[in-house]
Amino acid sequence: MKNIKIEDLLKFRFIENLSFSPDEKKYAFQMASIDKEKDSYFRTVYVNKKAYPSDKSTSFMGWYDDRQLIIAEENKNKKAVFNKYSLLDVESGKRKVFLTTALNISKFEVLDANTLVLRAGIDANDPDLYKDSKEKLEKKKTELKKEADYEVLDEIPYWFNGAGFTNKKRQALFVCTLKPFTMERITDPYFSPGPVKVKDKKIYFSGNSYKTKRPLFDKVYVYDIATKTTEALYDKEDFNINAIEFLNDELYIAGTDGKQYGINETSKFYILKDKELKPLKSPDRSLYDSVATDVLLGSGKGSVVKDDQLFTLASEKDHVEIWQLDKNIKIKKLLSMPLINFFDVGKDRIIFSACDEDKLQELYEYSFKNKKIRQISSFNKNVLKDRYVAKPQELKYKSNGVELNGWVLLPKDYDKKKKYPAVLDVHGGPRAMYTKAYFHEMQVWANRGYFVMFTNIHGSDGRGDEFADIRGKYGYVDFEDLMNFVDAVLTKYPAIDKDRLCETGGSYGGFMTNWIIGHTDRFCCTASQRSIANWPGFTYLSDIGFYFATDQNGISDPIKDYDKLWEHSPLKYVDNAKTPTLFIHSDQDYRCPLPEGMQMMQALCERGVETRLVLFHGENHELSRSGKPSHRIRRLKEISEWFDKHCF
Repeated sequence: MKNIKIEDLLKFRFIENLSFSPDEKKYAFQMASIDKEKDSYFRTVYVNKKAYPSDKSTSFMGWYDDRQLIIAEENKNKKAVFNKYSLLDVESGKRKVFLTTALNISKFEVLDANTLVLRAGIDANDPDLYKDSKEKLEKKKTELKKEADYEVLDEIPYWFNGAGFTNKKRQALFVCTLKPFTMERITDPYFSPGPVKVKDKKIYFSGNSYKTKRPLFDKVYVYDIATKTTEALYDKEDFNINAIEFLNDELYIAGTDGKQYGINETSKFYILKDKELKPLKSPDRSLYDSVATDVLLGSGKGSVVKDDQLFTLASEKDHVEIWQLDKNIKIKKLLSMPLINFFDVGKDRIIFSACDEDKLQELYEYSFKNKKIRQISSFNKNVLKDRYVAKPQELKYKSNGVELNGWVLLPKDYDKKKKYPAVLDVHGGPRAMYTKAYFHEMQVWANRGYFVMFTNIHGSDGRGDEFADIRGKYGYVDFEDLMNFVDAVLTKYPAIDKDRLCETGGSYGGFMTNWIIGHTDRFCCTASQRSIANWPGFTYLSDIGFYFATDQNGISDPIKDYDKLWEHSPLKYVDNAKTPTLFIHSDQDYRCPLPEGMQMMQALCERGVETRLVLFHGENHELSRSGKPSHRIRRLKEISEWFDKHCF
């Protein structure tokens, strides 16, 4: 068997944005592959198994009708002030421009052949820029270049991970008619919309308007396209809304008030009627895919309503399921796999994207008739061919009064008589979870001669709110779980050399890496990625810090409760640290900003602890998942060589 190598990433193909045609006879999606020459991702549109190639990277935006797709092609003209959206005829293969606008449209909803509902970005300071002439737009673009060296900030968050500086930038909803052409913005300039549902020529949407601080709670509105009027259906500011759907002509809302378990509380279902929310019995599970992975790129539908039934993803302990819910939220579990990240529902089948423990992302079909799953694509079949893919060995252990589950990957050519180094990998979140799905970095390490261990500790998803709630406990119950897991692995696998244990993690996992080195010396080296080191600093730097830090540390005021924030800050314990630690960070990471990694690295360096910081320019919090291909390879190479240096 050949070795899996870091560079195999360049061969991966990524499926995104799957959707059935209106007549449900065809399905479309886009395929992303890696362009090594341009160090980027190139997308091609597919219908069923047929590709529609172009010399431009092409994104699938939705079906216009049973025969035509709405597509957006890469705009290579940097001077252009208009974006062009085309229709692709899937029978003839011909493309024609049908919409030219200054708006950067993120979502299309087709009401009828002449009417579209759009979501697009705007600047609240110039919300009707899309109405300007070409000459006026070009003049404004020239003026903006003169302001390129400045940022004016007067709200929070003023930046957002992956989007850059977002001060007074909003998404807005529009109604567009094609003949005669009209475009009307239906949300106010400062409004930030959430979920949207279009039904019977009315647009139902949630969100809120703000000028200085983004609210955590939403209102619900309906816009009547015929009368051009907006009505508030729920006007209280006490609820975070994550979904709007119709079942049996009743308006269903999924959301939470966060009173019991904070901002990560599982959404519950309600019927919205007469401006009141009627609660329904709801499952204590996240109805989306929360699996930590490094082999996916884009996403697609996580829920679909068909024939008054709600189909949804559900994260369940160590895998992902697709559920069917009726109007009473009664659950029917249809299928499960280690990782399902999106799907769509047709007349007699579900098409979905999934990863298995020994397979990269592919499309699968579930038949309602025979209840069977079959793989229907083979885009990545040759990537892992004749290579050693370590099979996850499940290990159950007890910690903090609960039976937990983890997995171990055996090193290539494993010999029980030999001694091996090992890597502990900690997921982010913390409300995420590991499954047996193929994870590239872990398989690389197993192929380099390491045991690899990973587990779902307290704080992880898939077991409900009470298990996931570690507010005010960061570094305590979770740290104990990890150490108990390592002990259990060492007991079961005596071939692991306890003097050659490595550890790594990103985001929350990076926080845990920083915490670990201040609380134990059992690891010979660690790699801290996109981490948190100092909660007081994080609070007023991160795009989510002003509410995430207080919520997760179980406090109400970051100034008055400073001591509690500092208690859970890894930086406080840096005097205890002796472990050689590599730091990986990106200068456009606004989720766990660069100063977090820099503080920890400098504190170690000052104290004579071996350390190294690798800073990636132009990358953000998603470096390991969607960064430039060359940067993703360099990141994994840095970590792997750091481990090798201290183990071999």
